[in-house]
Amino acid sequence: MLFSRRKGFVSVRDTIQKDSMDEPLRSGLWNAIHICIWKQIEYSRYEQYFEQANVYGLFQNYWHNYFKRPLDNLPHDIESAHRVVRKYFFECKWYEVYDFIEFTASYCPENMAPEFIKFCNHIFEKELSAYRFVDGVLTDITSEEEIASIEEAIDTSSKFSGVNQHLKRALALLSDRKQPDYRNSIKESISAVESLCKCLTEDDKATLGGALNRIEKSHQIHPAFKKALSNLYGFTNDSGGIRHALLEEDILTYVDAKFMLVSCSSFVNYMIGKAGEKS
Repeated sequence: MLFSRRKGFVSVRDTIQKDSMDEPLRSGLWNAIHICIWKQIEYSRYEQYFEQANVYGLFQNYWHNYFKRPLDNLPHDIESAHRVVRKYFFECKWYEVYDFIEFTASYCPENMAPEFIKFCNHIFEKELSAYRFVDGVLTDITSEEEIASIEEAIDTSSKFSGVNQHLKRALALLSDRKQPDYRNSIKESISAVESLCKCLTEDDKATLGGALNRIEKSHQIHPAFKKALSNLYGFTNDSGGIRHALLEEDILTYVDAKFMLVSCSSFVNYMIGKAGEKS
């Protein structure tokens, strides 16, 4: 893991790509097109002309429905058409790349679409895109509100060094693009909540359950909110939970770790706000 991520110096918006797209993400998506579509080009049994290729209909749709260009300007050879598409892909805006990827999934040969979508989702997860294909449509999996919640928690917890470091570590483990550690990211997210509870109760030995009971009385936490957090915390401590070695098959994903980070960030923001009301 790079120093900047390990130490939490990379911003949440640079980590989770929602309103931007770096070169590894763009290149990875192009490779998905290259491997799943361009490398699968076939011609009719007797003709090797562009018009006889299985992707000719896709290129016609690019020209007519996507680029909105005259069809008689569509090149007569596949190499020239490919160059036009490639030039556009690497020069267009980040959000236009998503448009193009979604359009390609809709209009490519039917037998190519499942593997193409699967490959794209792999790249989205690997490069921490905030989007995924769901039922053939690109969908937000990380909202602006979730990003803002993580940012706020890291910012406002600066006076609680333990809380701040746990949150930064959780984000760093989640965002390591070479070797993400979702299990330990979840641990760090929960540890941030524990650390904050101990700070607010001024009891380093307090368990989260005990701390919540005391905070509920002193800061007027709604019982339903307390129960929700207790249930979430219980997930990490039951016999099959994160903190036990009994779960041999690691099935945790980016979505699991992101959910825990967002949830714990929201709790940190809520409790720091509550504590501020009493100061």
